[in-house]
Amino acid sequence: MKRSIALKRHWPLYAIIALPTAFLIVFSYWPMLGVQIAFRNYSPVYGIWKSPWVGLRQFELFLTSPYFWPLVKNTLSLSVYSLVVSIPCSILLAIALNEVRHARFKKTVQMFTYAPYFISTVILVGMIQIILSPTSGPLALLFHLLGDTNPPNVLASANGFSSTYVWSGIWQETGYGAVIYLAALASVNPELYEAAKIDGATRLQKIRYIDLPGIRSTIIILMILSVGGLLSVGFEKVYLLQNNLNLSRSEIISTYVYKAGLVNADFSFAAAIGLFNAIIGLILISIVNYTARKVSDNSLF
Repeated sequence: MKRSIALKRHWPLYAIIALPTAFLIVFSYWPMLGVQIAFRNYSPVYGIWKSPWVGLRQFELFLTSPYFWPLVKNTLSLSVYSLVVSIPCSILLAIALNEVRHARFKKTVQMFTYAPYFISTVILVGMIQIILSPTSGPLALLFHLLGDTNPPNVLASANGFSSTYVWSGIWQETGYGAVIYLAALASVNPELYEAAKIDGATRLQKIRYIDLPGIRSTIIILMILSVGGLLSVGFEKVYLLQNNLNLSRSEIISTYVYKAGLVNADFSFAAAIGLFNAIIGLILISIVNYTARKVSDNSLF
């Protein structure tokens, strides 16, 4: 009786959450039933439920494949490189903008650093290819002006792929990341700055003892989320920058899954790799979250 009264009284709230809940069930939870193709020899003829069950064979094929360690190595190196560089760059930009007192200049810098985030991946890769073109790009023209008639072909270099991917991402995403830290800095108690000013603290001391501790929890949360996606490097940008000459460093798990699943139509094998990737990500995020909770009392869950 009480439940029916509460339902009648609060029916607008139930109506509000009904649509998002239905969306999650239909598009997030129901498709999870398809994960079982990772344990089957899936055939479109027989469908998901009637395809023969093979257990962990698909996982064994991937783990014993000669591509396993190169894929993991390339994925981790690209992810760690990006993580190590991107977080400090966003923090430094946020702190620098927080120290600017000229409002118009601050807004202008924010606009120019934030705007690249809205550039699509395809356009960004096109810009990279134009800039780094060894024949007609600005980089080639610069080398010609310096007297070097044989400019390097960066996009065809396996060793240069990681830096090209990471630093183009820094240019595109640092402004967006800085906004999050700026929001955290805005919540720092102004009285702390006044007290530091009275005590004669320098600007660097204010940053060290007020700004950084004030955004520590935000840094930890974002780092936990980033670590959880170490094996889930963005597919689109890597795939578009990939070619036969840099394949030894640019072939990562997500591009390999695409080629195995959609190009070669080996759906079960691709699903097994994707599930393996998700499990490792869950383990990593749980470990980092537990460590952060023990060390700093800040965690995601």
